[in-house]
Amino acid sequence: MAYSAPISPSLSFFKTPQLARFSFPFSPLYSSPRIQNLSLPTMKNKTWSSSVVVAATAAEKQKKKRYPGESKGFVEEMRFVAMRLHTKEQAKEGEKETKAPEERPVAKWEPTVEGYLRFLVDSKLVYDTLEEIISQSTFPTYAEFKNTGLERAEKLDTDLKWFKEQGYEIPEPTATGKKYSQYLKDLADKDPPSFICHFYNIYFAHSAGGRMIGRKVAERILDNRELEFYKWDGDLSELLQNVREKLNKVAEEWTREEKNHCLEETEKSFKYSGEILRLILS
Repeated sequence: MAYSAPISPSLSFFKTPQLARFSFPFSPLYSSPRIQNLSLPTMKNKTWSSSVVVAATAAEKQKKKRYPGESKGFVEEMRFVAMRLHTKEQAKEGEKETKAPEERPVAKWEPTVEGYLRFLVDSKLVYDTLEEIISQSTFPTYAEFKNTGLERAEKLDTDLKWFKEQGYEIPEPTATGKKYSQYLKDLADKDPPSFICHFYNIYFAHSAGGRMIGRKVAERILDNRELEFYKWDGDLSELLQNVREKLNKVAEEWTREEKNHCLEETEKSFKYSGEILRLILS
């Protein structure tokens, strides 16, 4: 940052008559003047140098600015931003006002089997998209997240087959799910940090609030049946920790600007996921 310090009074040339004395022994028109006793006054205080030090220190502090959660790794930064986008009813760290139907407490929801099926079908499309991008990509960032144990597409396929066996008609994906799927494909090609933001929020949200929603919906319309969508092979906490470490490792290669760009995508991730979640109430 540019810094403009005031000139110390001791550096004012115009107020120092002894700065230079000119002697003209011959006609000043033909002779060069001689400069005698040319000397700069000594600064009597440290105002200017102190100001420079203060400015440099402030710039250094700005450079080392810590973001919420940064000391624990980038995943904690993502978690912090995500939690703020919850309502107070959804999370104690939430700051958002309750507006959309799906933001109300789950206990107040009135889900339907048909709406739940639309939600599951669109969710499967999104997970299919994510997992296909990851499995087929040769991009090193995405390769880190192959076979993490968090994959959900196969589990959803099993659940949809069960619903079909019960006599329910399985719907086609809605425009909402298709739109999100295409958006993820576009991001994967041109904007890896934003894609990783969606990857994190989709999988981690499902492992937390998603399980609670699944349990409550099952109580209301499925006689407490636990779907495969909400089961994992192995210890879930260990699976999540392994992915956290991989995410932190990937983010270590990013600039601060790329990290901030990733964090800024969180709101869009919530928007798309919220629209799909809302289908349960349709």
